[in-house]
Amino acid sequence: MTDTTKRPATRDRERTRQAVLTATGQLLQERGMRFSIADVAAAADISKGGVLYHFPNREALLAAVVEHAIARFRSEVMDHTDIAENRAGKLLRGYVRALCGGSEEAIRTFAPFTHWAGIEEIPEIAELLRADAEWWRTALLRDGLSASRTHTVRFAAEGVAAAIASDVSYITDDELALTRAALLELAEPAPDGSDR
Repeated sequence: MTDTTKRPATRDRERTRQAVLTATGQLLQERGMRFSIADVAAAADISKGGVLYHFPNREALLAAVVEHAIARFRSEVMDHTDIAENRAGKLLRGYVRALCGGSEEAIRTFAPFTHWAGIEEIPEIAELLRADAEWWRTALLRDGLSASRTHTVRFAAEGVAAAIASDVSYITDDELALTRAALLELAEPAPDGSDR
């Protein structure tokens, strides 16, 4: 078998895998944890065996969806981080920009975790979420601002993202703009180098 005959099959497998992950993510948003492998197969327009070829069971599928969401979220935050900002709080400002209206993808990726009640009861997923929280904690604390300021801004930005993602008009455009500006200001080092 030559390289050229292997590539299309690999692309088809990857497309199928992505279709399964997308379908599962949509089902999680629509139904929470109330869906089966057969539901995923129907939503992805493949056979149940096709789903099981890529993911041996529901827990492995859910873990892959969470891993994918974690990677997408990190990527979105990095896309909103200005690497030219050579001062403390650079990553935290990217986090605020992404979650406070700068990235629909980041909000969609972050917000589902608030709606997927019960997913953290799967041990592998609980570990993924713990590791991701620790990764963010470490990365943001290395960003140069105090822990109290970093945590306050981070958790406020996450609350804003949850408000934006809700189906009700909890936060207006004006409130969002004011809050985003205030959080970005809090994520800046003081001119005198103190941590206000």
